[in-house]
Amino acid sequence: MTDEVVVSYLLNSGFSVKIGKTLLIFDYYLDPENIIPDLIAQSDTVYMFSSHRHFDHFNPLIGQFADRVTQYFLSFDIEGDTGTKSIPLEKTVFLNAYDSYASETLAIKTYSSTDEGISFLVEVNGWRIFHAGDFNWWHWKGETEENIKFARNRFAKQLKKMSGLVADIAFFPVDSRLEEFCDLGAKEFCKETNVNYLIAMHRRGPVWTPNADFFAESKIIPTWCPIQSGETRNITKNEE
Repeated sequence: MTDEVVVSYLLNSGFSVKIGKTLLIFDYYLDPENIIPDLIAQSDTVYMFSSHRHFDHFNPLIGQFADRVTQYFLSFDIEGDTGTKSIPLEKTVFLNAYDSYASETLAIKTYSSTDEGISFLVEVNGWRIFHAGDFNWWHWKGETEENIKFARNRFAKQLKKMSGLVADIAFFPVDSRLEEFCDLGAKEFCKETNVNYLIAMHRRGPVWTPNADFFAESKIIPTWCPIQSGETRNITKNEE
């Protein structure tokens, strides 16, 4: 087991997680600082994940790394997309919501989303990494009461299935377009799960910092809201 991982921010919901010689790349959209080629060159095993078909989560350019990628794990809604033509089928696994996948080196459990596609819980080298994709409590102020209620219920229904989830690191949307409701989903997610480190993603606008009452008193955990592509954090296993 590796005691420390290196997390790098790409853009939007795109991140890499380097665990020893294993590299996980989530929702590659753009890589303005061009850090991915070097990270791949430093790694023996590379896994790429795309949570859904939205252009800011799935970019067909991930096919350019096919010769070094061990496996692509793509959401079911990406299957049939013309962009997958650049990705070798023999290296691709399409996953539905509530799927499980296991090999000698990693295990994956998927959940549904409150938008498109899926979210991932990945276990590798003793680490459990959760990437929410676009799973969130999407409370839009301009919506009708009916739609607001629907969004709340849809989120609550899915979150119930995640109750008790354990993750060393969780990537979760904190979208400032939702204004004062931007972290409703993240707050409830942290309340219902056991997460050791929270990383904000899908950010739009100002840097997000949790309010004083964001965490339950017994669940205060470190957070990071990256701004610039290429930002990196080293996260240790025992960090609380």
